[in-house]
Amino acid sequence: MATWSNFNLQNSASPLMEQMIFFHDHTLIILIMITILVMYLMMNLFFNKFINRFLMEGQMIELIWTILPAITLIFIALPSLRLLYLMDDLNNPLITLKSIGHQWYWSYEYSDFSNIEFDSYMINNYNLNKFRLLDVDNRIIIPMNNQIRILVTATDVIHSWTIPSLGVKVDANPGRLNQTNFFISRPGIFFGQCSEICGANHSFMPIVIESVNMNNFINWINNYS
Repeated sequence: MATWSNFNLQNSASPLMEQMIFFHDHTLIILIMITILVMYLMMNLFFNKFINRFLMEGQMIELIWTILPAITLIFIALPSLRLLYLMDDLNNPLITLKSIGHQWYWSYEYSDFSNIEFDSYMINNYNLNKFRLLDVDNRIIIPMNNQIRILVTATDVIHSWTIPSLGVKVDANPGRLNQTNFFISRPGIFFGQCSEICGANHSFMPIVIESVNMNNFINWINNYS
């Protein structure tokens, strides 16, 4: 989860989020190089007294400053397209989870198991063992190291099911069923919130995923049933 004075991205908990962080760093390096080059050229223009006699005739420099940005955009576009295809690739999901957005809570259904559905409300009372405005009374229990498909919809207004550390953000639209997938690579508790402007209390629709090993997940399914 995000902490105070943290200007970086959250620690990754899925391979997809790792790829997003790599792409972010890759693009940032290119932007820093462009910024330094432009600042260096501008400083040279301001602090020299050279005169170019052929200022109005420069086919070569126009060719260079047309081709170089195109090549730079290719270096950004190719990893971006690869990441977009990875985000949409759904490969044999083990479990399908359905998430339904309400004001101001989420409902969840485990479609592969009978009679497993529950509402997830934010915990209002202050507790030292809970995170304020982030924890819920019923967490999503998911087995780690497995492909998970999530179907997202809403009953009233547009919501957004978002878990930053998993690299997942999908809109919940009334009358529409959106789909995405994620893969949790380590055990832990991961927090998210509704990131859509869906009303006065839209930021208080927390999402909590508890990632456990397969044996604990099977025990939870048996105890719930």
